[in-house]
Amino acid sequence: MEKFTKYTTLIVVLHFIVVGIHGFAHNLIPIPTSILQYLFIISIVTIAPIVATVMLWRKSFDTGTALLFCSMLGALIFGAYNHFIIISPDHVSQIPPTSWGRVFQTTAVILSVSETLGVGFGLWGLMKKGKLEKIQ
Repeated sequence: MEKFTKYTTLIVVLHFIVVGIHGFAHNLIPIPTSILQYLFIISIVTIAPIVATVMLWRKSFDTGTALLFCSMLGALIFGAYNHFIIISPDHVSQIPPTSWGRVFQTTAVILSVSETLGVGFGLWGLMKKGKLEKIQ
């Protein structure tokens, strides 16, 4: 379980850093964000994975794993929809080709990777439930 928690921590820390850089680029470009989108980004994309990681370290494995899975799945769906599916000012193809535009596009891709990893680890943890002690 300890190795699982270390890997998920690494994923969540990477995700948190990339969210910060992506958000900074979002503001500098600027790309409009509604209040509902902002609340979702703060609560589900940013805070929930951190809370899940803290829960894993505090041995609340089932709840922490479920929160990790749900928050990363929500973040992945939100990001995929806004950055890669619906054509809007937030779509990667609509971003101006400036240096911050490239940062935005690159971090959008990295976020999708970190969120996919988070979903995968969350799902793996939910499926293994209690059997992860063997992974040392």
